[in-house]
Amino acid sequence: MELQHSVSINLSGRSALVTGGISGIGAAIALELARCGANVAIIDLKQESEADVILRKIKDLGRKAFFVRADISDFAAAAEAVAVVITEFGRLDILVNNAGINRDGVVWKMTEDQWDDVIRVNLKGYFNFTRAVAPIFREQKSGRIVNITSINGIRGKFGQANYSAAKAGIIGLTKTVAKELGKYNVNVNAIAPGLIETEMMKTAGDDVRAAALEEIVLKRLGQPEDIANLAAFLCSDLSRHITGEIIKVDGGQYI
Repeated sequence: MELQHSVSINLSGRSALVTGGISGIGAAIALELARCGANVAIIDLKQESEADVILRKIKDLGRKAFFVRADISDFAAAAEAVAVVITEFGRLDILVNNAGINRDGVVWKMTEDQWDDVIRVNLKGYFNFTRAVAPIFREQKSGRIVNITSINGIRGKFGQANYSAAKAGIIGLTKTVAKELGKYNVNVNAIAPGLIETEMMKTAGDDVRAAALEEIVLKRLGQPEDIANLAAFLCSDLSRHITGEIIKVDGGQYI
């Protein structure tokens, strides 16, 4: 079959679920998916009022959008959230696992709660939503899953044993689920950002920024849109023969 080539990404008629989609990278991804034609549901633990800005932007593009407040680390809550999305949109085609937290500390000072909180949200949360959508994607014989990991899940990071371990786990999860769902026409990939200039990063000290810029070959911090552009591509038919990949978007920070 001959492919139809286009410079634009077309997600018209598709429905997406983005966890942690109120701000930062998640909001950028949600908005880019909507620009490409998708209806978007946002899952977050923040209050509904905090979702108003991104929901309005998506609706202004002529797409459907709504918010579900849920704890992604809760297995039952994840399944319920997916069911709500399907009821609202009538279908689900795309899952973007993005939500995460930080509880940094050197390993000899890290508490059990710091470890458990990060693993529960950053790794188990991804499993919870993947588990919830897998039977649906398998049955409909189509779907896209994009997991947001980190270059620190590949290289490790001082003071982030919990975070790095969770992000490394996401890489293993991505490759395994890609193998399990591949024959059902489901593509599963991960994006590994370097340091991205989110609102949280903007409040970091100058020393943190300087250290990051020293590592980054391109000598600039990444923007949320840099991650969103790749996510949209991975959710589209343009990436139909890409699965099980971990793609770094870090300006050369990992090199």
